[in-house]
Amino acid sequence: MNTKKLLRCSLLMFTVCGVWLVVLGIYVIFIRASLLPEDLRFIGVSDIEIQKSIPRLSQWLNHVFTVLGGFIAGCGVLVLFLTKKVLRHQFPGSTFALGITGLLTVGTMSWINFLIDSQFKWVLFVPALLWLLGIFSFSFSEHERDKFSYSRDYFL
Repeated sequence: MNTKKLLRCSLLMFTVCGVWLVVLGIYVIFIRASLLPEDLRFIGVSDIEIQKSIPRLSQWLNHVFTVLGGFIAGCGVLVLFLTKKVLRHQFPGSTFALGITGLLTVGTMSWINFLIDSQFKWVLFVPALLWLLGIFSFSFSEHERDKFSYSRDYFL
């Protein structure tokens, strides 16, 4: 596959991930329950026990998830902007920044969902895998001059 096709493929993967992050953020803000059955299973208590011992926990968690959902959706908007306007220029350090971003966002989410044995763990693994494939496609599409550029601003 030539470098232009690899670049287009990687940009498509990051666009899909960006859209997914926006949709996930909206879901977390407006739809997600404060405690899912898998959360209660992991904690080892029932919803009734939570309501008795910590009656306002659900209300507080709704606020927490609203903030979290806003950050997720905001990250998605930023990924979409970068994909559309910045990544096609393949600036030095882009692969590094994409790798760290994916690790801290979709990678962490996938990992934690495996740790808690979430029923959604395999569904949440897909964006992490897609991001990883996007990283590989993007890195192999970089121009030769960018691959080996070790200027002082490479990681900035």
